[in-house]
Amino acid sequence: MKTKLKKNTLLVPAMLLLLLLQISCRKDLLNREPTTELASASFWNSEADATTALMGAYAATRPCFDRDYYLDGQSEYVRARGTSTTSGNLTLGDAYNGGNYNPTGYGGSFDKMFRYLYGAVNRTNYVIDNVNRMLTTASATSVAGLERVVGEARLLRGMAYFKLISMWGDVPYIGHEIKDNSEVAGLSRMPIAQVKDSIMADFTYAYEKLPDNSGELGRASKPAALAFRGKLQLYWASWKNFGWPELEGFTQDAQEAKTAYAAAAEDFKKVINDYKLDLYMAGDPGDISPPGKADKLPNYYYLFTPKANGNSEMIMVFTHGGTGTGQGEELMRDFAGRSHEGSQCWVSPRYEIADRYQLLTTGDFAPPMIPMNPSTNTAARTTLNSAVNPQSYANRDYRMKATIEWDYEMSVGMVSLKSTGFVPFIYKTWAQPVKIDGVSYTTYNTDGSNSGYVFRKFVRDYAGQGRSDGDLAWPVMRLADVFLMYAEATNEVNGPQADAIALVNRIRHRGNLPPLTADKTDTKEHFFSAIEQERIVELAGEGMRGFDLRRWRALERVWGPPGSAGVWRIDTWGANQQRYFQNTSAREYQQDYIFRIPPSERDKNPNLTQNIPWR
Repeated sequence: MKTKLKKNTLLVPAMLLLLLLQISCRKDLLNREPTTELASASFWNSEADATTALMGAYAATRPCFDRDYYLDGQSEYVRARGTSTTSGNLTLGDAYNGGNYNPTGYGGSFDKMFRYLYGAVNRTNYVIDNVNRMLTTASATSVAGLERVVGEARLLRGMAYFKLISMWGDVPYIGHEIKDNSEVAGLSRMPIAQVKDSIMADFTYAYEKLPDNSGELGRASKPAALAFRGKLQLYWASWKNFGWPELEGFTQDAQEAKTAYAAAAEDFKKVINDYKLDLYMAGDPGDISPPGKADKLPNYYYLFTPKANGNSEMIMVFTHGGTGTGQGEELMRDFAGRSHEGSQCWVSPRYEIADRYQLLTTGDFAPPMIPMNPSTNTAARTTLNSAVNPQSYANRDYRMKATIEWDYEMSVGMVSLKSTGFVPFIYKTWAQPVKIDGVSYTTYNTDGSNSGYVFRKFVRDYAGQGRSDGDLAWPVMRLADVFLMYAEATNEVNGPQADAIALVNRIRHRGNLPPLTADKTDTKEHFFSAIEQERIVELAGEGMRGFDLRRWRALERVWGPPGSAGVWRIDTWGANQQRYFQNTSAREYQQDYIFRIPPSERDKNPNLTQNIPWR
């Protein structure tokens, strides 16, 4: 069915996506060309037609989620370089293009994300409406398959709206396929509570209609819908508990928060108990090489390589096609440096993350790292707890070695799809000859890190794929996250519970850490801190931390109150790199808690009001 295009509404980017995204997602799954321009008489005649159209909905939704790691730059542990999302570095028109990924000042920079999310909404509505029409005349043998397609499309629509309300609060709600701009030209913003209820309905329908196991990599299943429904209720509970004063008309309600926490916990409990899901490699830590070696890496590292594609911990993923498909993920390019297929290290760990990795012996924090400059301090490489002494990183949470590299850590270099052997990372020593234990190497070449660390997480350790040709199925919902969200929800309702403590300890075990000590679980506040700690290290680089800080209203806790001196981003040598929140006004903090409704949309539609801090 052809769609008439006019100007001046949210429809324009949506229709643009229908033209741009004539692609499939992963060759072994989405091997049918999505159809958006065939006449109804020649399409929408079979379950196969419906499934083909659904693949287009996946293709339209994926670009709004699969580079969320940039969003971790809006927190205190990850840096996303300022030029990483300019038009020359991201696909032109990409949803993340032009975004601001600093810890502050970002709220006015996501107009493209707003539009792309509505593009995903329109694409899913297109599927939902047409398949619902098919259901009115479908044979009994086709009903379940068609309802599954509707369920998947409604899950995707719910995910798009969930992201919209998480960033912008009240948003226009479009629940049907748009065929003419006049249908949306004067839409007002719907109160967030009503949008939330519609999302809940989508997730509930998906939960009821999807199979327990999809049987195909990348297609959603029942636990995915249930996990997202739980997450929606957890976020709603957080907003009601901690407040959202920047959203006009939104009120705190302790009782409503408690009810939502309890409902979230119930959904998460079903995900955990009813579907035979498990952590990757049953949560076993695996093997690990000592500092300076990388022959053996923990299982947590391999969880974020294609080796783990299809593992049950990855409850919901967006697939990528790999080499030769034009649909590979960009993880190598964004996380690795020049020594790895000419990658650009747009995303790197900040100095502060190292202190979050606890000791294997005590299960608690080590003394803070001490930044030292080895070019002026001859003892810097041997001083206890020095940030440039490799031995300062020994006997830590296994996830540390699996996630970041520090001085003298090794990774596999790659050029022209071939391995160049191990390359040692030595901060500020780029592509230089060096001899270590009598062996000659060329150091890791990356100008992208100015913290003293680079990521290992998401960086492949084998050759054969280009920097933009990866085939990792990007996780948007992991079982480990469900464990932690369940613990958070139950803790808010009843304080520390034995089953929640056990789940947190299972996640800690994958880092080979001992269980939480009694003083970490004796009060609601202490257990919340333990949960937050695990969220920081377990979900590093997955785009979660910024959303956590906002829903917990924790920006002031992390960065200091308005008007304070701010926080320097430093490096392992002790050099100041950039200061955040210096003399920041209360209004600027407010603008970090809620995003700006795109002015271009408001220019076209006078009924779209603006969020309070942006007026």
